[in-house]
Amino acid sequence: MALKILFSPSESKISQNTSDKFHGKNLIFPEFFSKRTEILGKYDEFLKTASLDEIKKLFGLKHLEECKELRKSIFDKGAIKAILRYDGVAYKHLNYRSLSDKAQSYIDNNVLIFSNLFGPILAKDEIAEYKLKQGEKLAGFEISNFYDKNFSKAVDKFLQNDEVLDLRAKFYEKFYTIKKEYTTFSFMKNKKILSHHAKAYRGNVLREIANNLVNNKDELMGLNFKNLKLIDMKKIGPKTELMFEICE
Repeated sequence: MALKILFSPSESKISQNTSDKFHGKNLIFPEFFSKRTEILGKYDEFLKTASLDEIKKLFGLKHLEECKELRKSIFDKGAIKAILRYDGVAYKHLNYRSLSDKAQSYIDNNVLIFSNLFGPILAKDEIAEYKLKQGEKLAGFEISNFYDKNFSKAVDKFLQNDEVLDLRAKFYEKFYTIKKEYTTFSFMKNKKILSHHAKAYRGNVLREIANNLVNNKDELMGLNFKNLKLIDMKKIGPKTELMFEICE
């Protein structure tokens, strides 16, 4: 048994690659590769045919210049581990590169990231660089519904023998609904629940869990997280919500 951790992607990504070519067949759930390529094909086609303004909206950018790289196929790009591709606040606080080999391996195999383009992927899965604003539809196509419909049974099976910690932002619950007992964290500061600013603490928590190679909820409950004080624990259906007060 291990602790499987569900995590969000980030808008911010690095451009660096460690492989020359993205190979989608190497992602987790290879039996559903053809389903993933439906989305990736729609993404490629959109970038080929859309106007610059339409691409700006999809990317969530105000300023963008036309160039060959902008419309390049995802399958012609290089790749790097998802845990290194994403470079937002949570990932900066996780600081994966500075972890021990054991802690990195723990993250590689136990963290499932819900990408808004690639769907559910392991932290070690190599993905291409892309841009896609959270919540944007792809030429009217709802990506979260697609992954929820086509990948949920595979994710159920992946999680079936392990305990689950859900550290995703609420938006990414649309991609997959957990159907077994699981734990979540909430963060409070000055008597207010944090949402956007919770990203840093999710990264810190994941780092601490990886450093301690946590395998189950009991071990998780035994951790002392820096600058966090457990103030409440609520059971709501299959969910156990741990409420932490930020002390800094």
